[in-house]
Amino acid sequence: MAAGKSKWSMRDRVAAVLGEKQPDRHPFIDRMEIWYKGKCRQGSLPEKFKGMSLNEIHRAVGIGRQKFTPPYAFKLKRVEVTYTFENEVVEQEFEPITEYFPAQWAPEQVPRDKAGATIISYATPAGKLSLRYEVAESMIRLSAVEPYLTEHLIKNDEDFRTVEYIIEHTEIVPRFDKIDRDEKELGDIGFVVPCLHRIPFQQALLEYLGEMPLFAAIYDNPRRLDRLIHILDQQLIEIIHQMADLRAIYVEFGDNLDGTMTNPRLFEKYSLSSYQRYSELLHRQGKKVGSHTDGNLKPLLKLLADSGLDVCESFSPAPLTECTLEQALDAWKNGPLIWGGIPSPILEERTDENEFKDYVQYVLESVGNQPIILGVGDMVLDNNMIDRVEYIANQVEKYSFAK
Repeated sequence: MAAGKSKWSMRDRVAAVLGEKQPDRHPFIDRMEIWYKGKCRQGSLPEKFKGMSLNEIHRAVGIGRQKFTPPYAFKLKRVEVTYTFENEVVEQEFEPITEYFPAQWAPEQVPRDKAGATIISYATPAGKLSLRYEVAESMIRLSAVEPYLTEHLIKNDEDFRTVEYIIEHTEIVPRFDKIDRDEKELGDIGFVVPCLHRIPFQQALLEYLGEMPLFAAIYDNPRRLDRLIHILDQQLIEIIHQMADLRAIYVEFGDNLDGTMTNPRLFEKYSLSSYQRYSELLHRQGKKVGSHTDGNLKPLLKLLADSGLDVCESFSPAPLTECTLEQALDAWKNGPLIWGGIPSPILEERTDENEFKDYVQYVLESVGNQPIILGVGDMVLDNNMIDRVEYIANQVEKYSFAK
C-alpha cells in the first residue's frame, strides 16, 4: 500500500499478496464480463446497476476487477489470411497483426450474433491451412456466445510443415502500452494480468491439433509433434525475453490446465520442465508467474508444487471439479499460491442459501491467515446470483486475521 493511504485498495491487496506481504484483508477479485454482458443481453440487469459501467458495478458489489491483457501481438509475415462466413469472404489481409494465433477471437472476424460457420484460411509459401468456427442457432439465445472450434489447423502431416513456417516467420510486436491503458481504466479496484500464450504442450493440445489428434500424434508421429513443441518453445522463450522491458510484478500463461486431459504422465513429460524454465527466466526479471488452471487439478497437485509457478489462477475446487480446497492448501503449503477458491456453482440459485453461506465460512476458516487471492472459478457467470457475490465481499471485509 502506498505511504500515507488509510485504506487498502483491491489493487494494493493483490500486490501485497503477490509480494509475499499480508494485506489488511484477503483480496477478492475476478472477472464479471460474462455476467454483465449476459444480463445486458437478456435485459435482466438489476435495476440498481442500470446506467452503471462494469467498473462501477465491481465497486458497488465489492469485488475487484481482474482483466487479462496480452502485452504483445503477432505479425504473421508472408501470410495472407482470409475470413469467410457462410461461403462469403468478409475480410482478407496480408501480413496481419493479431493478438492471437492460431485462435481468432475478434468478434468482427468471427461473429457471435448469427448462426453459421466461419472459416479462417492461411495462405503461405509453404502451403495452406484453415480453421473452422461454428455458432449454432441454439447458441444465439445464450447470453455469452463463444464460437466453437470444429476444425483445428493441423489435420495431416503436411500441415505440420506449414505451421512451422508460420511460427518461424512470425514477428513478436510488443504492446506494453495496453497494460498501462488498462490499469488506468480499471483504477484501484482492478488488477491487470499481462497474459502470455499457453505453454507449448497446451498450445498443441488446445489450439493446433485438438485432443484426439494430439494423443494420436504422441504415438504415431512423435517426431513431428516434438518438432512443433520445440518451435513453440523457442517462440515463447523469445516472448519471455521481451517481457524484461515490461513493468509488471506478475504475468500469467493462459493454459486452461486440466489434470484429466493433461494427465500426470503427460504433464511430467511435456510441461513440468517447461514451467520450471519459463518461471526461472521470469523470476530473474523480478516477476511472479502464474498459470490459468481452471480445470481439475487433483491429479497434478504434487507436480504443480514442483513446477516453479508462483500462482495457480482460477483454481476451481469441488463441486466444480474433483479437487477440494483443503487438498490444494495441504499440497501447496510452500506454493503455488491459490487465486480462486470459490466454485461458481455455489452462486447459482440451485444451491441452497444456507449451503452457500456455510461454504463461504468454510473457505475463510480453511484459509485463515494463509496468503490467497480469493476469486470465483472460473469467473462470475450470467447464471450466478450477484447478491451472493456481494455477500462474499462483505464476509471478506468482516474477516479479521488472527493475531
